[in-house]
Amino acid sequence: MDDEQDAAAYRRPDGLTEGFGPRPPQPSSSAPPPPVPPEQSAQFGRPAGSAEPFAPPAGERIPPAHATLAQPVHPMIAGAFGRPGHAGEDGFAPAPGTRLPPTGRPPESPWWKPDANRDPWRDPAAPFWMGRPALLTRGQPSQLDPEADTEQAEDELPDESAADEEPEPEKKGRVIAGRFGLSALVLSLLIAVIAGGIGGGAGYWLSQRAHRVVTNPDVKLAQAGTPANRPPGSVADIAARVGPAVVSIQETTASGYGVGSGIVIDKNGYILTNNHVVADAASGGTIRVTFADKSTQTARIVGRDPTTDLAVLKVDPVKLTVATLGDSSKLAVGDPVVAIGSPLGLSGTVTSGIVSALDRPVHVAGEDSAPDVVYQAIQTDAAINPGNSGGALVDASGAVVGVNSANASLSQGNGDTSSNGNIGLGFAIPINQARTIATELINTGKAVHASIGLATRSVTDGSRDGAYIVQVTPGGPADKAGLKAGDVITLVDGTLIDSADQLTVTVSAHRPGDVVTVHYFANNTGSERTVQVTLGSG
Repeated sequence: MDDEQDAAAYRRPDGLTEGFGPRPPQPSSSAPPPPVPPEQSAQFGRPAGSAEPFAPPAGERIPPAHATLAQPVHPMIAGAFGRPGHAGEDGFAPAPGTRLPPTGRPPESPWWKPDANRDPWRDPAAPFWMGRPALLTRGQPSQLDPEADTEQAEDELPDESAADEEPEPEKKGRVIAGRFGLSALVLSLLIAVIAGGIGGGAGYWLSQRAHRVVTNPDVKLAQAGTPANRPPGSVADIAARVGPAVVSIQETTASGYGVGSGIVIDKNGYILTNNHVVADAASGGTIRVTFADKSTQTARIVGRDPTTDLAVLKVDPVKLTVATLGDSSKLAVGDPVVAIGSPLGLSGTVTSGIVSALDRPVHVAGEDSAPDVVYQAIQTDAAINPGNSGGALVDASGAVVGVNSANASLSQGNGDTSSNGNIGLGFAIPINQARTIATELINTGKAVHASIGLATRSVTDGSRDGAYIVQVTPGGPADKAGLKAGDVITLVDGTLIDSADQLTVTVSAHRPGDVVTVHYFANNTGSERTVQVTLGSG
């Protein structure tokens, strides 16, 4: 329906068979241009008296306003960049698509063979050249001296026109190459063998003669017939008799490894050592004992006493050498002593010295969480180093008088004393005290000590030293005797108390139940007093 309406709207009117006529002129809707101002017309208008248009007639060009003359080309530039003098029709010589004929001599070097890249020794870019060949042929100049062979090489250039001709026979009297026959080869080998044999024999004879010049098989060195003098009591005698009774102890735990020493004190396999040598293995670890004959056994802990830093181990009683225990109370300052142990893991090490001091209170800080240890020690200048702990201090008779336990070291300013080593100040626990503790540990597995029930610190008033009571244990021996905090103890059974450590070692030398006389200065009055204290156990 819509299409029919469109067709009716745009079809030719009825009765009209001709085409459309020209469009009637339409009135111009644009306004005429404005008049040109006189000043613009004078500036841009046609020149006065000129009625011709600007464009030139057809086929004519406007002559250039300024003519430029081309400069002549320099002959050198024209020769280098100009057209060749013998150019062809198109100006090129030769014609495009052809190759220039070679003008120089063809290459003669074998480096330019088609398969030259297969030979690594024939690199034309190498900074060296091949040496003269063993067989020099015609047409091949020497490569060692190119200049000397230039004329020969030029004379021997191959002639392409005569490539098929037979080579000219060589002139007589000129040696080009030589042949090395089989007979000559055999003769040369024979001569070489004979010469080698003669040379080898001569060399052997000369070497033997030279050897005899500096050596003498008949020389016998002198030897002393008198053996070394080792009287009883010498260091060598002591080491031979007591050394087998001192063992090396290796402690292995999950956190580390340690080495110390020990003393066989009983034929049943009991070994005396320091508590700090085996303390870590007590909570989980193994203890190995190495004897003088290098045999080893696993040891078990019998008992430990952290208060005196002593412990006892047990091994199977198999071929044991038992040490003789002496009497440490008979020692005197200056007596010779020998220290035996395993310093730095070096088992069986023997050092000697003297007794430097007796009854020296030694305070050793406990390792990790262990309590501090205070004991009345034997001081010696016999070298005692880490690893000597638990070893034997032996007198001139070969009896053990002490258990090596500690050494003094100089601090490096930061508290580190590990790099100093021995400085001649070693300390050992007296064997009389160690024997008592070891017996208790073997009998019961623990040791009992005398206690006074006090906590003290060292003090001085400028003229007198003493042990200041910091705390009194309620209901303890000191509390029952009337001692109070602030009192200063100066004597115990006639022994001068000049420090807290001295009070500790003096009390530890007694047994529980012993009664001691204590002299002190009362804090509240400053008066001197004396009381009797019955020691307890701790």
